[in-house]
Amino acid sequence: MPVFDWESPEAYKRAQEEAGITGFAWECLRRNPHYQREYGEITGHDDGVTAGFRRRWGVCFRG
Repeated sequence: MPVFDWESPEAYKRAQEEAGITGFAWECLRRNPHYQREYGEITGHDDGVTAGFRRRWGVCFRG
């Protein structure tokens, strides 16, 4: 994964151009500590990712 200096305007612009809107949104979400904690809690359970989790975080996992 590329490393970006988020304080650099040029790096920020490059990240937006290279990642696209979906990739940029995913990068923001996966760094969210609340998302990380909740995802960590549900992984490994028989139920897996629930509909509530998908709605809450606005994500869809491909099978």
